[in-house]
Amino acid sequence: MREAARTGVISKIFGGQNVAASARRSSFYYSFLLLPSAKRKAIKTIYALCRLLDDVVDQDATGRDPFHELQMWYEEIESCFQGCPMTPFGERLTDAIEEFELPRQPFVDLIDGMEMDLRWQSYQTFSDLREYCYRVASTVGLICIEIFGYESPRTREYAVNLGLALQLTNILRDIKEDAARGRIYIPLDEMDQFAYSESDLRASLYNEPFIKLMRSQHSRALSYFRMADKTLPEVDRPSMFAAEIMSAIYREILDGIRNVSFDVYRNEVKVPRSQQIRIAFNLWLKSKVKR
Repeated sequence: MREAARTGVISKIFGGQNVAASARRSSFYYSFLLLPSAKRKAIKTIYALCRLLDDVVDQDATGRDPFHELQMWYEEIESCFQGCPMTPFGERLTDAIEEFELPRQPFVDLIDGMEMDLRWQSYQTFSDLREYCYRVASTVGLICIEIFGYESPRTREYAVNLGLALQLTNILRDIKEDAARGRIYIPLDEMDQFAYSESDLRASLYNEPFIKLMRSQHSRALSYFRMADKTLPEVDRPSMFAAEIMSAIYREILDGIRNVSFDVYRNEVKVPRSQQIRIAFNLWLKSKVKR
């Protein structure tokens, strides 16, 4: 009975068509479109898992217990690694785990990160925030590089740095949306440093202290992009072309935030689809030349 209930709830949460539609709208879509079929299928499954976990903590549905739902995902992940998934989605995930020998710990850390969203509405220091970013983003990178394939152990450091860069960019772009959910991902001690209060942020107050605060956050995100590039071994650069596409698209978003003078309250910063396609195709071609 318990098994059937878990299967029913997770299957209901899955909503495969909605996930597929979200993928097409995502900045990640064109990064994995040019992968070989088996790798593309596995990456889409990992992407779907991330979307599903996001929905658990972001959707405010009456009668739902997100802590319980995350616990079911812990159990489903464990079942997948034991080779006995309980749901159709778990079967897809098990196929990816077995084909690419994916590590268990990043999946557990990813769910831990999602649970942080249920327990914490803000972070006092960047050290606290970094732990959150590692869990919800760097873990995904550590999973994906196993699918992409790599030779140098240093590529794992690249995955961590790039994950941090992408998540910090998301935070800057989505400040207004996150505040509407009651969440603040800018370190509170740094907000104090620039004399920009939590109430200012919730009111979408665009002023000089906010610009200075955002400039410092932008610099940090940019530094992680640079660290990622520096830590990617040349031997693995061709196989990481999908990750490099993600990096290039998100760098465009980060540049766009600066180009609107950091006014993300009144500007929706995004990269046009045509530009995403151009970035993806150019980097894919570049990877072919280097092989």
